[in-house]
Amino acid sequence: MLPQKSSIYVPSFCAFLWLTLVCLTAAASTADRPNIFVFLTDDLSARDVGAYGASDVRTPTMDQLAADGLTFDRAFIISPACAPSRAAMLTGLTPAHNGAEANHTYKREDVDSLIQHFNALGYQTAAFGKVAHGKDADRHQFDHVNRARLPFDATEAWLRDIDPDQPVALFFGTNSPHVPWPAIDGYDPDEVIIPPFHIDTPDTRDFRARYYTDVTNADTHFARAKKLADQYLGTENRITVFSSDHGAQWPFGKWNLYDEGSRVPLIISWPQHIQPTTRTDAMVSWIDLLPTLIDAAGGELAAQIDGQSFTHLFDQPKVIHRDRIFTTHDNDGRANVYPIRSVRDARWKYIRNLQPTWIQSDHSYRFRKDDAGAYFWSWEIAAAASHPDSLILNRYRQRPGEELYDLANDPDEINNLAADSRHASTLQRLQRELDAWMSDQGDDGQITVDPWLPGDPGLLEPRSPWPPYTDPQ
Repeated sequence: MLPQKSSIYVPSFCAFLWLTLVCLTAAASTADRPNIFVFLTDDLSARDVGAYGASDVRTPTMDQLAADGLTFDRAFIISPACAPSRAAMLTGLTPAHNGAEANHTYKREDVDSLIQHFNALGYQTAAFGKVAHGKDADRHQFDHVNRARLPFDATEAWLRDIDPDQPVALFFGTNSPHVPWPAIDGYDPDEVIIPPFHIDTPDTRDFRARYYTDVTNADTHFARAKKLADQYLGTENRITVFSSDHGAQWPFGKWNLYDEGSRVPLIISWPQHIQPTTRTDAMVSWIDLLPTLIDAAGGELAAQIDGQSFTHLFDQPKVIHRDRIFTTHDNDGRANVYPIRSVRDARWKYIRNLQPTWIQSDHSYRFRKDDAGAYFWSWEIAAAASHPDSLILNRYRQRPGEELYDLANDPDEINNLAADSRHASTLQRLQRELDAWMSDQGDDGQITVDPWLPGDPGLLEPRSPWPPYTDPQ
């Protein structure tokens, strides 16, 4: 920017020198900005990464990043479906504020992308693979977009042509471990660990092993993309981020507001700024991610976004960032029509099922493909023979209007305390907080998509054995 006119006379040589210093200072500050490499997986719960305690799945690249940097034990998305989660990340705005509320919807045209801030800071920006959802990638003003699956060669070609004097913000996304899950490779179904809120059947174990196969595929993709970043972006002044858009496509995961669906891996390294092998239990939201990276790059953000930078956690991992996390879900087309809202603090989670008479009917349950949800046949057989198993299946399909969980004593969110009078004051406090948040969002909780109701002919009925199934039109 040119200096403003002044009534004070400045000799031309001094003016030239001043402008030269300004230009040199700007160039130096741009050169000093860190390169940024963000790697995103698709449908991966935090519990299924070695760095988060998983002992039955192999994730060596993700685990090494944890050894190199800072692991966030309480990182959450704001909506457990691809489109709203990724739009929220890229705008720093909640779904109600950016327009992408249901899956397969996109940010409004009048909503700015935070990628513009990187461009203004002199960054060369690119998105390869699944970064934004579908065509929304073209709306975020990356300098370069390639939406192909695993475009490693295209990524390297772009990196070869970058200006070495300008910083880079490279985003790379894999579709793994999103369904369809591949054939089992390197895992024994008898050795996988089944979460306590799932029904343990041979089919569940087979599908778990297939899911783990794809989790390891995602880790391999991370290793390959990271090798390119190491080669072309260096390793010293580079921020590396690994995360996932929401939890896995398992019951109580994706499309749900339990931690299995909303708590995601988030690991960040930055040599000289983040100490290796550190952890934080500070609560952060995915809408905070890009504000944090922009802050680390020396940029400033408008006050009206919902995200908040957490760079202070880089060297102070024990401080608080957020004292509340809010999450929201509406629907994913017609296959999943179940509006839910939730709020959690450090100990308690409150979930409000806005239409408890509707059926939670997601893609896996309804379509039951051989590489996605066909284990549900075995769940129904088990539920018919076992009361505990029937409780799990019934709890997944239909829920009460309110749920309250003591996360300190019940991290798997199994024991609903909403009707327990001993916790009435906690319930009422969280009810008020969620009411206030929904009011601030302009969220009336209404959706226009037809729900699935008990007895609807489009819903699957229990049957045996595992038959082929065609998606109803």
